[in-house]
Amino acid sequence: MAAPHPHIIALNAGSSSIKLSLYRLGDMAPPEFVAKAKVEKIGDSPHLSGELADGTGFLDETPGNHELADHDSAFARLHEALEQQFGELALAAVGHRIVHGGDRFAEPVVIDEATREGIAALTPMAPLHQPHHLEGIDAVSRFAPDTLQVACFDTSFHLEMPIVAQLTGLPYAFFAQGIRRFGFHGLSYEYIAGRLHEVDERLAEGRTIVAHLGNGASLCALKAGSSIDTTMSFTALDGLPMGTRSGALDPGLMLYLEHELGYSSEQLQSLLYHDSGLLGLSGLDSDMQTLLESDSPRAQLAVDFFVYRVAQEMGRMAVSLGGVDGIVFTAGIGEHAAPVRQAIIERLAPLWSVALEDAANRSAEPGCISTRDSAVAVHVIPTDEEVMIARHTWQLSRSNAGDGAHVPDSASDQN
Repeated sequence: MAAPHPHIIALNAGSSSIKLSLYRLGDMAPPEFVAKAKVEKIGDSPHLSGELADGTGFLDETPGNHELADHDSAFARLHEALEQQFGELALAAVGHRIVHGGDRFAEPVVIDEATREGIAALTPMAPLHQPHHLEGIDAVSRFAPDTLQVACFDTSFHLEMPIVAQLTGLPYAFFAQGIRRFGFHGLSYEYIAGRLHEVDERLAEGRTIVAHLGNGASLCALKAGSSIDTTMSFTALDGLPMGTRSGALDPGLMLYLEHELGYSSEQLQSLLYHDSGLLGLSGLDSDMQTLLESDSPRAQLAVDFFVYRVAQEMGRMAVSLGGVDGIVFTAGIGEHAAPVRQAIIERLAPLWSVALEDAANRSAEPGCISTRDSAVAVHVIPTDEEVMIARHTWQLSRSNAGDGAHVPDSASDQN
């Protein structure tokens, strides 16, 4: 009897959510995407949803609050739903998105106790993310203790930036201790860098600014596919304003809030991570589409500030690159908010020879959206962080199998 087809799961655990993508493994081919599923509002009013690779829905349920009280039960239910749809999965490995890898994790690694401790030690640098990534790892460990788990880090892609891009303005002794500019969204930028060879070889070999604009937002300066600068820094707070995060601030302002207005460190953390950005400026919502549709002056102000800061930071990325051959918009806002793309390019037009073709920009389809005579090519490329996790996990699972662990290569394996 043929064994069940082996699968890999790419998993992203948040504070009250688990999002995963399922990939089928073949003989030697890279993982094939077959479905995605998620649980939101774990422990509150949870909802599960899922769809197949062709967009067909296969999961839509709202269980009782106590049925999915934690990440353990949420992962178990997602796994059950996938097996109800696809049969036994023969799970080969689970790959996790981990936001912060510090300077310790330069590439994806198999998760063992030392790796878990290293991830936990970086919690102060990513307090919104790291603890929940650990909950995802632990949930898989309890549900499937023998399953290989792999950590894929958002910081790894930026670790080879030039030293001037890694430094802060603090004394060098702090840099020597590991306090440096790291950068994030690395899995997204790695994916885009790989896609550029298919989309525009000039950009793949040249100087490209990638704008990952979503609830979390950053820019990356790519030279021949490698990161040489980025807007996020020691934490994922720096750089652009985001859905609820402030982006770059005068550090003296933090001292003022603490010493003159009496903010505690906990209040500052809540202010900077949860109450600022588009939400704080608009007083309405953190969702860009909601703000674009609103007639509130403060909603428009929030959008204007976002556009202003993105254009400013693109100018900084151009200095790092020594010029610009192309711009890529990706992630939720970057892929779907045509008015935001237009406003950003209009601010840059007096500096660079860049212009958008209006119909292409307003189209829902990805592709080139700049005019033919635009010296700077502008593209919309949907990102896919999950497939990068799946590929890294697949590669490590194969390497691990070579060290003696059994990872089935195909459905021809027999029970």
